[in-house]
Amino acid sequence: MRMNRGFYTIMAAQFFSSLADNALLIAAIALLSSMHAPGWMTPLLKLFFVLSYVLLAAYVGAFADALPKGRVMFITNLIKIGGCVLMFVDVHPLLAYAVVGFGAAAYSPAKYGILTELLPPEKLVAANGWIEGLTVASIILGTVMGGALVNQHVSDMLLSFDAPMVTTGIDTPVEAALVVIMVAYLVAAIFNLKIPDTGARYPHQERHLVRLVSDFANCFTTLWNDRLGQISLSVTTLFWGAGATLQFIVLKWAEKSLNMPLDKAAILQGVVAVGVAFGAVAAARFVPLKKSLSVMPLGVAMGIVVILMTMVSNQWAAYPLLMLIGALSGYFVVPMNALLQHRGHVLMSAGHSIAVQNFNENLSVLTMLVLYAVMVKFNLDINIVIILFGLFVSGTMLMVMKRHAANQRERDSMHLIGEHKH
Repeated sequence: MRMNRGFYTIMAAQFFSSLADNALLIAAIALLSSMHAPGWMTPLLKLFFVLSYVLLAAYVGAFADALPKGRVMFITNLIKIGGCVLMFVDVHPLLAYAVVGFGAAAYSPAKYGILTELLPPEKLVAANGWIEGLTVASIILGTVMGGALVNQHVSDMLLSFDAPMVTTGIDTPVEAALVVIMVAYLVAAIFNLKIPDTGARYPHQERHLVRLVSDFANCFTTLWNDRLGQISLSVTTLFWGAGATLQFIVLKWAEKSLNMPLDKAAILQGVVAVGVAFGAVAAARFVPLKKSLSVMPLGVAMGIVVILMTMVSNQWAAYPLLMLIGALSGYFVVPMNALLQHRGHVLMSAGHSIAVQNFNENLSVLTMLVLYAVMVKFNLDINIVIILFGLFVSGTMLMVMKRHAANQRERDSMHLIGEHKH
């Protein structure tokens, strides 16, 4: 399926921005450990990053719709560079990473919103497949890049670059890593400037804070009351919360069940991500928008397959299992994402619907990470955590499917009543 040139520019911008986000997480973790910060601060990095998505949901949609999307993406990349600069000048990593999260939260509605402006509905599943696949690639490469940048050999090499007559003030491995990451954000920003203006203009955007919140609340209830909107929103909300928690579960499981150190365990996260990419690309190829709801049983299957992790104690068996978990989740989330975007675009503006989606998904991430942290605090065995997690995913998906079936029956009976009236 041919896409227009603007779409490829958006993909390039998205790739470099996401690459830098993920490398920065590793650099921030390294910075925390060089400061001898307590261990519980590490998962808090993710929490601080995601907080902006929840707190600013009412405002970022309006911001994304107020200017051409390419310009919004350019401004938000500059905010991310500002977050890196804060780490440079010794602002606490949690606060600096929260600023980067602020940039990311404002970037997201523009990134997805421009797809609905640029492409016809029938290309949305394919476009989402490409964007998700590319994002996953950038997560894997970004994590690897972050690990490489804070590696002793690489940082020694970076620090040995010296311009004559210039003192750069870059003295530590983390500072050298930050410079490379800022260059990646800069590349993304240059691509942002090349994104074509789609010509889409929305009615004058609200600036009044209270009205923005009530506007957001309206969009929130509209999407949850829509029969198709509520189903796709439930699935993507569950998926993102589960995905964020699974990252930490995989690390803990690798340490406890497979006796793998952290740097090796991080590779397992990459294996899941490769599976997601395969699933996403396959869905883009085989699932048209009209059939997007047919993939829901795969969500139930994914929860059951996760429980199989408790029976694996050999890393060679772990790879195909994690690949399968990733592939199932990628295949079922991409069509749901496309359906949700399409419904959002039909019911309200693109930016607003994505903001509602981000609010729900990231609230789910925060909630599930907090629940996971509580389980860890109470020293629950990792296998019990995995079983509870798998049952939760499968059970929730079964409830969503029942709800969808009820919606279908209701719609059919409304049709019958309508026909009797005529």
